Amino acid sequence: MTAHILLADDERDAELLFRQQFRRELRRRRFTFDFSLSGEAALAFLESRNRPDAMLILSDINMPGMSGLDLLGRVKARWPDLVVFMITAYGDAETEARARAAGAQEFIHKPVDFAALKDRLRRFNRGGDEA
Repeated sequence: MTAHILLADDERDAELLFRQQFRRELRRRRFTFDFSLSGEAALAFLESRNRPDAMLILSDINMPGMSGLDLLGRVKARWPDLVVFMITAYGDAETEARARAAGAQEFIHKPVDFAALKDRLRRFNRGGDEA
C-alpha cells in the first residue's frame, strides 16, 4: 500500500530535501507526497477533498500565520483519524506536551533523522500500533 503524506513547512527547501531523501521510496511508490508552504495552504488542500487523500501529515510547528499547532487542532477537529507528526527545530518539553495533548502521534526534531523517520513511516504504513 502506498502511504500518502502531506508536508506543511514554510521553508521552500523542505520539499527538495524530502524529495531527495525519499527518492527511492517515491520511485517505488511506497510513499507519495504533497507539499504546502503554510498551515493555511495545508488546510485548504485537505478541505478541497471530501475525504483527504493524506493519510499522514508532517507539519512544521513554527510557521507564519497558522502555526503547526493551530493546524493540528483544526485537522483533529475535522478529521480525528488523520495521523499527524509534528516537526520542529525549537522543540521543548512544553511544546511537545501540547502537541501530543492535541493529538500529534510523533514529535520530530530538526535536523530530521531521515532514517528514523522512514522507519516510523514504514511502521505506520504497515498499520502498526505506533507510527
